[in-house]
Order: sequence, then structure tokens, then C-alpha cells
Amino acid sequence: METFKKILLKCLFPPVAVIWIVVPIAAGLLIYAFGVENANPYIAYFSYFLSAYALTVLCTKAPVLFRALRAAKEENKYIQMYINNPKLRIKLSLYSSLAINAAYALLQLFSGFYYRSIWFFALCVYYILLASMRIFLLRDTIRVDLGKDQLSELRRYRFCGILLLLVNLALAIIVTYIVWQNRGFAYNEILTIAMAAYTFFSMTKAIINVVRYRRYESPVMSAAKAISLAAALVSMLSLETAMLTAFGGENSAEFRQTMTAATGSAVCLLVLAMAIYMIIRSTKSIKKIKRGVQNRG
Repeated sequence: METFKKILLKCLFPPVAVIWIVVPIAAGLLIYAFGVENANPYIAYFSYFLSAYALTVLCTKAPVLFRALRAAKEENKYIQMYINNPKLRIKLSLYSSLAINAAYALLQLFSGFYYRSIWFFALCVYYILLASMRIFLLRDTIRVDLGKDQLSELRRYRFCGILLLLVNLALAIIVTYIVWQNRGFAYNEILTIAMAAYTFFSMTKAIINVVRYRRYESPVMSAAKAISLAAALVSMLSLETAMLTAFGGENSAEFRQTMTAATGSAVCLLVLAMAIYMIIRSTKSIKKIKRGVQNRG
């Protein structure tokens, strides 16, 4: 009996190294089980068991992991630098958003070639344009603090508003074509999961950034938040199209057309409103700064 208890405790409280091995394997097997048609049933059942075990040992080791993370947070100088430097946090957040945006654009490009779909190519171009706008905004932020040169940042802010206006026009044309053709897009399960994860992540991050960084008076940050929100809205439209096709049923063509038209119109109008607001606000602020400079001169 004592031997059995010891074995059970070792299974429930394994070394951390075992957890680092078991969790990725369980995740990979689950992806295989759900993403591959006609997956081997024995491997699928094993993946369910292994994932349940991985979740269990993660829960049992949670206090130890939390203590290790807390110790690393207090002792690591780089983590302390990140926590105590809000400007560094802002820049890292903006650059990480750029990296995720670019990776998602590449995913859409790959999907376009794989599925031979103009919709994916259009999404790829859309996200590449948004990523290019981010690069334009952030090109000098490594050596210049955000919010210092208001006039330069306002000009970039206005230029991004103009670009967003043109990009939104292209998006409106694409949405009109999709609604007119009334075509659904059947996605692979793994791609659908990736799209859902990106959509929820980008939408959550966009909302958090609007609240968190509104106190920093930086037009570049405001433009970056607008771009993040535009990307999140379009990814939500894309995910809706995928879900309607996957779960709509046989008689869903009319419903899919109505929903795509409604959501697509709402997204285009919101992006249009953001672009116009950016242009008007930046133009007024630039004129105000120039008048102040002339009065001082």
C-alpha cells in the first residue's frame, strides 16, 4: 500500500522537467487528433488521456510554478527593467503586435496558395498594409521617446489615417464582392483554431491598450491602437465567415449573405469613422501647434 502511495504521489507531483516534456507532447497529439481526418483512434484516445494528465499535473504544480515565477520576477534584472519602465513596456507591446500581425499575414498568404482563394490573398494584402503602417509609425521609436515630438507624430498619425481610409475602401470592395458572390469559405480545423485564437487575442489586446495607454499623449500610440482595432475587426469578420460556412447547414446561404453583409458593413463603417477622426483630429492639432510657433516667433 505504501509503495502504491509513493508511485501515485510521484505521478501527481512529477519533477518540473517532466511537465515541460508532457505538456508539448499532449498539445501536439491533441492537434493531430482534432486536425487530421481519420486519425488513428488509439492515438486519439491516448492524446485525451495524456492531455488530462498534463492538466492535472499542471494544477498540482501550480503553487510551485507561481513561486518560481514570483522569484524570477523579483530577481531578474530584465524583468524588473520591464516592470519599472513604462516606455519600454509600450515599445515592446507595439513591436510584438507588429510581429504577430506579420505572422498572421504570412498565414493568410499560405492559405491563399493552399486553398486557391482570393479571399485569403485579399486578407494577406490587408494585413501586410497594416504591418507596413506599423513599421512607418515605429521606425524612430528606438532612439526617440514617444510623445516628445508632437508635430512629427501628428503628421504620421494623419498619414496613417489617410492610408487607413484607402485600405478601407479596398476592404469595402472585397466585402461587396464576397456578399454579391455569396460564397462560403471552408477552412481547415487547425486554421480555424488559429484564426479564432488570433481574433480573440487581437480584440482583447486592442481593448486593453485603449484603456491602458490613453494617458500617454502620443499620436503614434493612438495610431497604433487604431490599426490594432482595425486588424481585430477584420479578423472577426473573417472568423464569422468561416464559422457560418462550417456550422451553417445546407439552407444557410441567405443567412450567411445577410450576416456577412451586416458585419462587413459595420466593420467598414467603424474603420471609416476611425480614419476620418484621425485625419480631422491630427489636422486641427497640427494647425494649433503651427499657430503657437508663429505667435512665439
